Amino acid sequence: MKKIFINILLLNTFFLLLHCGFKTVDRSKISDFTIKEINTIGNKRINFKIKNNLMLNSVANSTNILSINVKTKKVKEVKEKNIKNEITKYQIILTSNINFKSTQQEKDASFNVETRGDYLVGNNYSSTLNNEKRLIDNLVENLSEKIINQINIKLDDI
Repeated sequence: MKKIFINILLLNTFFLLLHCGFKTVDRSKISDFTIKEINTIGNKRINFKIKNNLMLNSVANSTNILSINVKTKKVKEVKEKNIKNEITKYQIILTSNINFKSTQQEKDASFNVETRGDYLVGNNYSSTLNNEKRLIDNLVENLSEKIINQINIKLDDI
């Protein structure tokens, strides 16, 4: 009798947890905005990549039409030195200040996004430049994802 009671209790608990109401997010409805214009200030190479990533996530026929202002800042700092006082590692900090305005709702919002990373100094100058370029590309991708997520959150609030 005790074994049957435990089996029924476990079965009921399983069904209660199975129907908790959790739904996965529909990714097709998240980026529901169209970008009319993007104005950029700061590093041209970084802004170009951010602009392309934002335009890729823009939907052609959407009711949310945005005008975006992007101001980026790149800071390169020395992170580590060895015993001979030679630089062995640099740190790059990318900061973006985003202002956007929804033309349909006549509301605007702004936020700041920051990413940071570090890279090693290579044996020769060209390998150091390649390490820096690779890191900047990765940081820009990360920064673009954060910007898109923040825009979606802010649009949902508006």
